[in-house]
Amino acid sequence: MSEFSFTPDQLRQLATDVLHHARQGGASACETDVSEGFGQSVTVRKGEVETIEFNRDKGIGVSVYLGQQRGHASTSDFSPASIKATVDAALSIARFTAADPCAGLPAPELLATHVEDMDLDLYHPWPLPVEEAIALARRSEQAAFAVSPLINNSEGASVSAHAAHFISANSLGFMGGYPSTRHYLSCVPIASKGKDMQRDDWYSGWRDPADLATPEQIGDYAARRTLSRLGAKKLRTRQCKVMLEAPLAAMLLGSFVHAVSGGSLYRKASFLLDTLGQRIFPDWFSIEERPHLKKGLASSLFDDDGVATHDRTVVANGVLQGYFLSTYTARKLDMQTTGNAGGSHNLIVAPSPDAPADFAGLLRQMGTGLLVTELLGHGINYVTGDYSRGAVGYWVEGGEIAYPVHEITIAGNLRDMFAGIESVGRDSVTRGSRTVGSIVVNRMTVAGN
Repeated sequence: MSEFSFTPDQLRQLATDVLHHARQGGASACETDVSEGFGQSVTVRKGEVETIEFNRDKGIGVSVYLGQQRGHASTSDFSPASIKATVDAALSIARFTAADPCAGLPAPELLATHVEDMDLDLYHPWPLPVEEAIALARRSEQAAFAVSPLINNSEGASVSAHAAHFISANSLGFMGGYPSTRHYLSCVPIASKGKDMQRDDWYSGWRDPADLATPEQIGDYAARRTLSRLGAKKLRTRQCKVMLEAPLAAMLLGSFVHAVSGGSLYRKASFLLDTLGQRIFPDWFSIEERPHLKKGLASSLFDDDGVATHDRTVVANGVLQGYFLSTYTARKLDMQTTGNAGGSHNLIVAPSPDAPADFAGLLRQMGTGLLVTELLGHGINYVTGDYSRGAVGYWVEGGEIAYPVHEITIAGNLRDMFAGIESVGRDSVTRGSRTVGSIVVNRMTVAGN
């Protein structure tokens, strides 16, 4: 991978130029983001290079305010003439936009200060020549094929590395930014036995390439997951316990975040309206938000509005302590921003008090039920909380996996699912902004034959 084309000081100067033009053009307030990123991705399939992609992009986004009229424009051209034209375009849009009493910059006292004094350790460039990236992908796929002759095909193994940096600034004097990286290794093997064909996958993604699983670990584990799905059966329709494997538990947590985010709440498009201070989860359940974790995939000293982020408890003893609000959505709800413009920051769900030491123990604790390892479709109604997804996984009897299952649907209501969480495992994984172990829900409808 190459280096950035612009220095942080150059990005700061571009942001300063935007603010200057906005002020000269009559804007009462302005905010801007200046960013640059680049990366590469390589995919190998059956030992042959399938794709090599390089990307480099940059952009400036400008929001201007004429009182409570807002206009936004953006450009990928960093020339002085283009920057001025972009600001002028935003001002023109603002003049023809209806006033919004909730529009505007955050309160000055909420903005992050001294952001340069704290390093969250988010930048770990991976100087990876494309030949080495190809070799890593091949090693991962070869490790998958080595597990069994039944692994006889592949959707490919991929290696990607990405770096970016940005500066955010506004007319209240806030200016801050930092570089960051994200790197991934993945493998998707296919297994065949007679007419039965199955696929599964696994990946590792972190800020620092030193924290990634090895290509061999990724390929081997993905292959074993794929093999275990051969011979899958359907189930008869029933109600039973359902365990969502840790990556899917992170998706369930994402549904909670969506339901208690400002956009859903002020539009009244959430089944969790007006639930602040109410018990939503079991009385032992907690969610912590930790924006300042070193190397965290969702770490930041400030949100997209420039508001300082802070550690907080989102759920304590099952009770909702706070929503996820930006400056705008907080005003729509007559509340104060929680520093979540742009999303949540490093949410951590604690294991249940009686959680066994490992995943096998969690299966034994569940006893009999359905272990779900893949979800299909998007059957979630956030207004009612109704939940219905296609599923793939394993039937569990007596605390042991009995056989794989497919072509089934799991259904319930998210409010009931949250309240019915029996346990959270210690097998936690991090997927984006969420870290959680496997979750056991006490009862869902499983539809099959």
